[in-house]
Amino acid sequence: MSDENSKYQTVTQIENLITTFKNCTLPRCEWNHTAHLTVALHYLIHYGEKQASDSLRDGENERIRQAIQSYNAAIGIQTTKNSGYHETLTRFWIHMVRHYLSVNQKQASLLQLTNGLIDSYGNKHLPLQYYSRDLLMSWEARNHWVEPDLRHLDVLE
Repeated sequence: MSDENSKYQTVTQIENLITTFKNCTLPRCEWNHTAHLTVALHYLIHYGEKQASDSLRDGENERIRQAIQSYNAAIGIQTTKNSGYHETLTRFWIHMVRHYLSVNQKQASLLQLTNGLIDSYGNKHLPLQYYSRDLLMSWEARNHWVEPDLRHLDVLE
């Protein structure tokens, strides 16, 4: 499944993505927004909200951060001013996935939950409703959590 907002047909597809991500064998072309959402969902479901990422204000849990950085290093993705690991985006999306889970987790199978997440948050440009482009693309935001400058993160629709 390589299309950016494609839906999964089977749980096996989700499990394969998680396995190849963890083994650092997921092809770089498949490390897209949908894959990022799926990985965040997996970690939040399997390791618990507090272990996967501390609250945005307290922040320093390493599990998702380390997994992404390990994968990036293994396939040669370097963090530069324009690409690579992005702390603020990672934590923004963890917040969104956590919110999605709080509303949907009890009533859906893994397949429904994952595809529903893609339906709800498949727009990779959503952070720009909360951040100005200059702030979000700054070196500071790439390396450290920065608060949104356009809209509070508590405001979820």
